Amino acid sequence: MSLADDLFINMCKDIIDNGYSTEGEKVRPKWEDGTYAYTIKRFGVVNRYDLSKEFPAITLRKTYVKSAIDELLWIWQKKSNNVHDLKSHIWDSWADENGSIGKAYGYQLGVKHKYKEGMMDQVDRLIYDLKNNPYSRRMLTNIYVHQDLSEMNLYPCAYSMTFNVTGDRLNAILNQRSQDVLAANNWNVVQYAVLVHMLAQVTGFKPGELVHVIADAHIYDRHIPIVKELITRPTHPAPKFYMNPDVKDFYDFTLDDFRIEDYETGPQIKNIPIAI
Repeated sequence: MSLADDLFINMCKDIIDNGYSTEGEKVRPKWEDGTYAYTIKRFGVVNRYDLSKEFPAITLRKTYVKSAIDELLWIWQKKSNNVHDLKSHIWDSWADENGSIGKAYGYQLGVKHKYKEGMMDQVDRLIYDLKNNPYSRRMLTNIYVHQDLSEMNLYPCAYSMTFNVTGDRLNAILNQRSQDVLAANNWNVVQYAVLVHMLAQVTGFKPGELVHVIADAHIYDRHIPIVKELITRPTHPAPKFYMNPDVKDFYDFTLDDFRIEDYETGPQIKNIPIAI
């Protein structure tokens, strides 16, 4: 069993056994047939992943790691808000006729701000501090910008990162306001694990811990039987993660620089219903 499997199973069991049901509450999401999408939820879930020990992809089912990395590069490296810059179609339903999702996600990371060292966007400021002031306690990014929320086609779910160097290790906290556990949990975990690996390599550190803080971790009502079956499956050792060691500039990474090896998983779950 990978450590990520263990964390995922325990989180799901806790939500199912001890969570709060929103059935009958005034909720926003609906299923495609128009019925309200209720959840079982836990508030304030915290999972810690030690990236020095393993790459945190669950093996209960396959996480499409390369597609997750592509989305990560779209947001953090390309700083794009246009789905035409993304290989997958996961954002298509949120895009307008031109492909834009508004002033959301990558757009916010690309906005330049004035610092005493000069004009920089959030990503460049982070890399600057990791190289020049790595033991700062002020290294964070935030894309939940209130004055722009009305121009976002989707409010950010994973909205803030806080980085901290301890010795020669780069650690990070990912803050997420809301998460559909079945559809998105491990997708986000592997994305931000890769981000820590990338930033560590280009700034001279080793990857440390990724701490994932979820304010509202929920399992939708129609997902509960799927999750119950999923967490009873056999598990396998964590896969091996390869990242091109020759890349020293954050903006030089391409999708071809990443590889997942020895990734043995349970059968994929197809056609997961998504509440909108």
